[in-house]
Amino acid sequence: MSLFALVAAAFAFAAGPPQPRIVQRPIPFPARREHEMVAYAQRHYGLRTARLVNPRVIVEHFTETTTFSATFNTFAPDVADSELHELPGTCAHFVIDRDGTIYQLVPLGLMCRHTVGLNWTAIGIENVGTSDAEILGRPRQLGAMLQLTRWLRCRYRIPIGDVIGHNESLASPYHQERVAALRQQTHDDFRRPDMDVVRRRLRTLGGC
Repeated sequence: MSLFALVAAAFAFAAGPPQPRIVQRPIPFPARREHEMVAYAQRHYGLRTARLVNPRVIVEHFTETTTFSATFNTFAPDVADSELHELPGTCAHFVIDRDGTIYQLVPLGLMCRHTVGLNWTAIGIENVGTSDAEILGRPRQLGAMLQLTRWLRCRYRIPIGDVIGHNESLASPYHQERVAALRQQTHDDFRRPDMDVVRRRLRTLGGC
């Protein structure tokens, strides 16, 4: 291999996988919502910030809706959620539509309320659908999920083992929750057997 080829290969390895195409569709996140996020972070994690700094976890979800627009309309209003009745409103950093379109709703530098116990250090990816199997059975959506997840984990040096489903949140070493009543709170989306499929597929895509 020539010196040029060696340098090019080293640069490609250092640069990591390319960023997939991402459509920007930001939800409103004005100062009030950010202040509410600070209050949430202080209450749940003892942090006085809304910043997502050096994320260590990626959490996969499904939306329980059938369209991107329904998901966007759930996350855009800054209203107390119907489950835990807290502010700010719930959200995710990314939503992947059924056709594989990747939408970014929130900047990666901001915390988002998507996983109790992990919001302080986790990037949230929502997949439009109503079950793990539905999403795993859609090649374009699954492919986009894998591309986005690989790009994010390589960008932040997140091990594949820390790419988890929402249902695995309690087992994460990064899980922490100051509110005692919520320390066992989790959801059913992306259980371990299905996330094992996702993690195997990520490994086949190669390292960073």
